[in-house]
Amino acid sequence: MRIGMLAPPWVPVPPPTYGGTETIVDRLARGFQAAGHEVLLFTTGDSTCPVPKQWVFERSEQVRIGSVVSELRHVVRGYDVLQGFDVVHDHTMAGPAYGPRFPDVQIVTTNHGPFNDELLDIYRAVGPGVSVIAISESQASFAEGVPIAKVIHHGIDVEELPFGAGDGGYFLFLGRMAPDKGARRAARIAQEAGVPLCIAAKMREPLEHEYFEEQVRPLLGGDIEYVGEVGGSDKYELIAGAAGLLNPIRWAEPFGLVMIEALACGTPVLTFPEGAAPEIVDDGVTGFLCDNRREMVEAVARIGEIDRRKCRAAVEERFSTSRMVAEHLDLFESLVSSSAAPRPTAASELP
Repeated sequence: MRIGMLAPPWVPVPPPTYGGTETIVDRLARGFQAAGHEVLLFTTGDSTCPVPKQWVFERSEQVRIGSVVSELRHVVRGYDVLQGFDVVHDHTMAGPAYGPRFPDVQIVTTNHGPFNDELLDIYRAVGPGVSVIAISESQASFAEGVPIAKVIHHGIDVEELPFGAGDGGYFLFLGRMAPDKGARRAARIAQEAGVPLCIAAKMREPLEHEYFEEQVRPLLGGDIEYVGEVGGSDKYELIAGAAGLLNPIRWAEPFGLVMIEALACGTPVLTFPEGAAPEIVDDGVTGFLCDNRREMVEAVARIGEIDRRKCRAAVEERFSTSRMVAEHLDLFESLVSSSAAPRPTAASELP
């Protein structure tokens, strides 16, 4: 197949630090090409994913993230470039609304965010010309009125991540500096449990800085440390050295890539059973699903009950890149075959 991929214009592919969507786009593009398919990635000029690429923006639009004009310009040029491909796999927001103007293009889009009121209005409007992938059963359960072509969990290259003994002497919070992700809750839990906590979090936007200054900074000091935004091999070494990942989310997380990254490094995950967390963490086996802060404090003391080898094995069995790539290709092939099938002749058209 000829597979065109349309990444968002905000972050390079792969991302230098934070960027879950771009991480997945990178792994899919590499995986599709390795499987023998022709791949063209429409991204930004500073992307380094080793597949053929084109772009309209020489550098990612991080300073204008969310700009309607930037995204539409990127999407319009992207669809112009990707005409004639068997499938266009779209990871943008505007693309699913713009793409159907090309009826000969088989469009598949992955929603990386929650099916909230805003996104539901968009996805309900795109109609049958776009096949929608959900990234968890939990996320799909909120897609009221939006047909889901397939639920495909994210995957990672387990063999590329270090397996750690968790002997760094700290627990870890890793994510965005935002209330729903729970950096403050993680700090409070660590304080009550009497364990050191390393906070590694993206903090670029005004609301993230505001949350940090008002809610997190007052808790820093002693055994609670903020180390900034960490990416690449440094991030994985940090995860591998952690006794456990504190992930006290309080929102319907569509997936939660950080959880499978932690498990791949052998690091158990302590989280609340929100969103896709119960689809990722096996309670008492690869971590603990806690109903409240008190339970998570108690679970910190039980971290030694978790076999770190079972954490990594769970990712190898259920969350590998190869599995993710294969499930996408199965969907693409079925859609292309269906679109190529001859239309049944209606009875009124029979001679």
